[in-house]
Amino acid sequence: MIRSTTADDWERVRDLRLEMLRDTPDAYLETVHDALRHDEQEWRMRGRRGRSATGVSLVAIDAGDRWVGAMGGWVPEPCADPLLVGVYVAPSHRGRDSGVADALLDAIEAWAGEHGAALRLAVHEGNHRARAFYARRGYEATGESHPYVLDRRERELEMIRVLTRRIP
Repeated sequence: MIRSTTADDWERVRDLRLEMLRDTPDAYLETVHDALRHDEQEWRMRGRRGRSATGVSLVAIDAGDRWVGAMGGWVPEPCADPLLVGVYVAPSHRGRDSGVADALLDAIEAWAGEHGAALRLAVHEGNHRARAFYARRGYEATGESHPYVLDRRERELEMIRVLTRRIP
């Protein structure tokens, strides 16, 4: 099941975020140490991102009610294309056969199509698994990159996919 998060999900939002940071520390813009310092109010705010005027936060939940993946979308400013953020799939649910990453990205792309003509993302240069997934889904490198926030010697690469806009 794919669904939006809510403020009441704050403990599960926190637990999944900590799992994400421990599994792939170079994929996100915060450390486990920093995340552990957040209080309940911060986690509730993150849960409320499930549906907002400028973003969406989705989770994948397996048949055993375990949260096994997350993806978010965010429109950084008016008239800007949406950005894909906070992508994670638990190791036990990775791979094309499980379909978790594809289902989450399908939902994010549907949301993004209502907010812009393309979906952009930044992926760590060393995250070859993620880069291959995005390429399989039609994302192309733009040639743009910027320093990775947690280690300025490393780079994040920009990728983009033009979306088919939905007609309301």
